[in-house]
Amino acid sequence: MSERENEIFDRIVVSDHVRTLLRSARSCRFVGDRSTLLNLVLGNSLNKTFDVGYDVDGRFVKEVHVARCKNGFAVNYLDPYMRRRDPECMLIGDDRPSDKTRFEERQGNKFSVVREQTFSWLKDQDLIVTAFTLGAFERDEGYGGLLVAPANAGFFIAGLADLQGILDIPQLNEKFTVHTAVFLAPPFRHTHFGGKQVVVHNRLQDLYEIFSFNLYPGPSAKKGIYGALLSIGESEKWLTLHASTAQVVTPYDNITTIMHEGASGSGKSELLEQVHREEDGRLMLGENTINGDCKYLTLPRGCLIQPVTDDMAMCHTSVQDGNGYVVACDAEQAWFVRLNHISRYGTDPHLERITVHPDEPLIFLNLEGAPDATCLIWEHIEDKPGIACPNPRVILPRRLVPHSVEGSVEVQLRNFGIRAPACTKENPTYGIVGYLHMLPPALAWLWRLVAPRGHANPSITESKALTSEGVGSYWPFASGKIVDHANLLLRQIIATPETRFSLTPNQHVGAWKVSFMPQWVSREYMARRGMAKFKPSQLVKSRCSLLGYTLKSMQVEGSIIPREFLRVDEQPEVGAEGYDRGAAILAGFFKQELKKYFSSDLDQTGRRIIECCNDGGSVDDYESLIAM
Repeated sequence: MSERENEIFDRIVVSDHVRTLLRSARSCRFVGDRSTLLNLVLGNSLNKTFDVGYDVDGRFVKEVHVARCKNGFAVNYLDPYMRRRDPECMLIGDDRPSDKTRFEERQGNKFSVVREQTFSWLKDQDLIVTAFTLGAFERDEGYGGLLVAPANAGFFIAGLADLQGILDIPQLNEKFTVHTAVFLAPPFRHTHFGGKQVVVHNRLQDLYEIFSFNLYPGPSAKKGIYGALLSIGESEKWLTLHASTAQVVTPYDNITTIMHEGASGSGKSELLEQVHREEDGRLMLGENTINGDCKYLTLPRGCLIQPVTDDMAMCHTSVQDGNGYVVACDAEQAWFVRLNHISRYGTDPHLERITVHPDEPLIFLNLEGAPDATCLIWEHIEDKPGIACPNPRVILPRRLVPHSVEGSVEVQLRNFGIRAPACTKENPTYGIVGYLHMLPPALAWLWRLVAPRGHANPSITESKALTSEGVGSYWPFASGKIVDHANLLLRQIIATPETRFSLTPNQHVGAWKVSFMPQWVSREYMARRGMAKFKPSQLVKSRCSLLGYTLKSMQVEGSIIPREFLRVDEQPEVGAEGYDRGAAILAGFFKQELKKYFSSDLDQTGRRIIECCNDGGSVDDYESLIAM
């Protein structure tokens, strides 16, 4: 080990077993800057392409092909299964309180055995180690993290460095205390887990261990770190919400801060995008799936979007100022932006401009990329001939995003998104959500408890029509007790009465195909009207009480949104009968999912809210539980 590595060891406060692992490895190199990491992505700075693979029972198995493009690195997995997150990948390796599946339950043996095998494998590798900080908030101390990875996984190491930042330990003014350690061992996917994605969270007294047994950074790095943050928040009584956040600046320079929460595919990335326009500049409100009719909106000028968070909004108690609003800041240094809806040139000129001519090389996943050519975000690789991968991504450092906001912001509106299928009287579904609903706080809490994953989800490997991602939609990444997080969400809502709540669908509104237009149009509308309270005469109670209120009318820059987009039961293709059957599907889903929260540890207010739902409560009933 070099003199520099020895100096770094002297400046790290870390558990003895990690220190022993690093000192025992075949080689161990600490890297503290992005440019050096990028040279490692292709093995060395001279390579144009590079295959990442490992010895598996005596044969070399290739996992990933990487190509150096003009604007970054195109990373492509040879196995289509590895191009999306497996929602069942998380296992718990310890015996501390948890509602998640334990390693021993799934695998039939103690994790301690596999843990030691992982350390033994890592000791036989040339290792790269990087340091980072979990979260980014306004207080002196942070939560230190280390990634320990085989040197040939340079794209994975650089990806996590972009997402969470990278620290050069010798440049720090004080010793670096490690709270979380990520251990990357990709061949274990084949040797131990039958080719499946597995990420094991192991909570020790002085260290949160994440064992990443695959090379897809979604669950193995990004969501692994999210799980560690949620665990810290669970013990310290604060939340990291699964949310994008933006300051929306109107053409009249008014600013409204909107947070968008929801399961994967619900529109978090889309909140930060400019509204998509037709070739003539109009907005397509929707296309009727029955007769092909289209309705449009003319919007001369859209709002300026100043991004704050993309996916992980840290609401730490140290930055809450007592003004009655949720206060949030970004827990990441880069964003894992999904690109499946960017299907051709000109769809999103803002994002295209950033990614085609970036100031620094970017890391692209699941996109066509040839050496020395430009990787284009609308050229998605195919899972099968003629079937495009639904989950192309780019890791986009927030410092490269124009108008991004540093620090904490007060959130005026918390919107929740749901992917909705088409709904007609012949084929009723839960796709009865109108363009914009305003929710009483009690109902907003229930939506976060059930967090529907929804229709045609592009980010995960399963495709069931309606499943739940649970508390705040971040439950798939949490390692603790579900009721504890439900209580934290409820207490946060009660403690921030000035923040309002809304609900928007995407993909369909009744019989109309709408993409993300309801979210974009609602963003433009709410920013323009500001957060003054609605008068009772401006709101209509939804026919389905779970949807709170809809607007009596909605006007954006002089253009009226057709009434059938606001109240789906007024669509002739759906009608009251089709709507009510869809409402019954939604109500049944809520009642089924809420059963898991009904325990003696649930806050009493939460208990009353769930009882109200089980009893088919009205909007007025929900209002009486927590005032709107």
